[in-house]
Amino acid sequence: MSPRGVAIPDLRERLFAAAERVVARDGAAALTSRAVTAEADCAKGVLHAHFSGLDEFVAELVLDRFARSARHAEALHTKVGQATVAENLHEVVGTLLDSLPPAVVGLAMTRPAAASHTRGGFQSGAPAFDAIQHAVTAYLQAEQHDGRIPPDSDAATIALALVGTTHHLLMTRSTAPATDTAVTVQRLLAVLLS
Repeated sequence: MSPRGVAIPDLRERLFAAAERVVARDGAAALTSRAVTAEADCAKGVLHAHFSGLDEFVAELVLDRFARSARHAEALHTKVGQATVAENLHEVVGTLLDSLPPAVVGLAMTRPAAASHTRGGFQSGAPAFDAIQHAVTAYLQAEQHDGRIPPDSDAATIALALVGTTHHLLMTRSTAPATDTAVTVQRLLAVLLS
């Protein structure tokens, strides 16, 4: 939650979804508070009433999407013994990669105030890659216990390699087709789980 707080959770998500649509349709340069509120069909000043400005808004969007991805990864424990290990992990990676458009990641990294606010959120305990890595490690250990991956597999290192590569893909991808990224993830999982 932003320091100024957003009283209506639905409004917060409505603004975030509107920002993602603006960026997807018109590019990062088109992301302004006015464009977001127009896309969300809200009053012009509503974004500034709930966030200190566009930089805080972008940072909170990134923090929200990371938290959503971390919750998805934490749900891996419910999939132990189901589908294949590779399919379950691929779904988590796909969710993380789909959670943030490359242009939004770029904005959060290149706008100093947004980057600072995002870092501050992570330092204050907002879930990030470490939470996802921990969830993947715990999942792999449970699958190991069930005999679905070899007992001598290093679950922590597999999780680190998977999450580290996902971080790299998230931070460096541009407009590459999603199929290219999916193939990369499949190849990585084949190597890590062999």
